[in-house]
Amino acid sequence: MFRGSIPALVTPFRGEAFDEETFRSHVEWQITEGSHALVPIGTTGEQATLSVEEQRRVIRIAVEQAAGRVPVIAGCGSNSTRTAIEHMKAAADLGARGALVVVPYYNKPNQEGIYAHFAACAEACPLPIFVYNVPSRTVADISVETLGRLAKIPNIVAIKDATGNLARVTAQRLACGTGFAQLSGNDDMALGFNAMGGVGCISVSANVAPRLCSEFQEATLKGDWKKALELQDLLYPLHAALFSDASPGPTKYALSRLRDFPIDLRLPMTPPSEASRRAVDAALEHAGLI
Repeated sequence: MFRGSIPALVTPFRGEAFDEETFRSHVEWQITEGSHALVPIGTTGEQATLSVEEQRRVIRIAVEQAAGRVPVIAGCGSNSTRTAIEHMKAAADLGARGALVVVPYYNKPNQEGIYAHFAACAEACPLPIFVYNVPSRTVADISVETLGRLAKIPNIVAIKDATGNLARVTAQRLACGTGFAQLSGNDDMALGFNAMGGVGCISVSANVAPRLCSEFQEATLKGDWKKALELQDLLYPLHAALFSDASPGPTKYALSRLRDFPIDLRLPMTPPSEASRRAVDAALEHAGLI
C-alpha cells in the first residue's frame, strides 16, 4: 500500500491565510495524475509555521478530498514524544492511514532515546509509522541497528530516508527485512535508491510533475530501468532546481507557472531568488511542462 510516488504536499497560502480551495484542487490534481499516496504537513508543507489547529485542518481536508482513493500519511513529528503522540492520535481520528514521524530534532537524543521515542509513539497509537530520517535538519541520525530494532515493532512499517547515503538502503534491508518499506527522501537519488531495494519516494518534485514522477516510480517497480533512466534524465534538472533556494519557495514558484497557485510563504521562508526562478523555468521547459 505504501509505495510509489508520494508527494510531500505544499501548503498554499494567500497572504497569511491557508487557501483551502487551492489545496483541495492540488490534492485532486495529484490523485488524477497518478500519485500513489499523499503526505500533508511535512517539511515541504511548512509544518513548523502552522498552528496545531491549522495542521489538523490541512490533514482533514486532505483526507476528505482523497476520499479513500489513495492513503494519506500525515506529518506527525515533534521533538517532544508526548506532542508527537498527540499529533498521531489526532491524525488517526481524522482518517489518516499512516504517520510520518521525524527523528527528534534539536534535543540530539542518543540511539536509546531515539528508539524509546518511536517505541512510545507506536505503543500509544496503532497508526502505521514511517520513520523520517533527515540528519541534515535534525542533527540526530538513526543508526541502522536502531532502525532494525524498531522494524520489529509491528506498526513501524517504513522509513523515509533522506540521509543521501545509498549504501544505507542495503544495510537497512538486511537489518529490517524485505517487508519493511524504504522510501527515498531525495528525488535526485530515487533511481539508485529503488535499484537497491527501495519502493518509492516521498517527493518534492511530485508536487510539480506528478504524472512524470508516478510513471518514473512505476517503471522502477516493474524493473523497466530503461524507461526509468529516461524519466530520470527528464526530471533531474527539476529535482535540482526545486532546491536551488530554500524549500518550498522554488516549488511554489514552479506551481504558479503551471496552475493558479499562490507563491506566498510564511516567515522565515521567503520567495526564491531570481537565479532560482530562472533555474525552475529552465527545468520546467526541459521536462516539457511549459
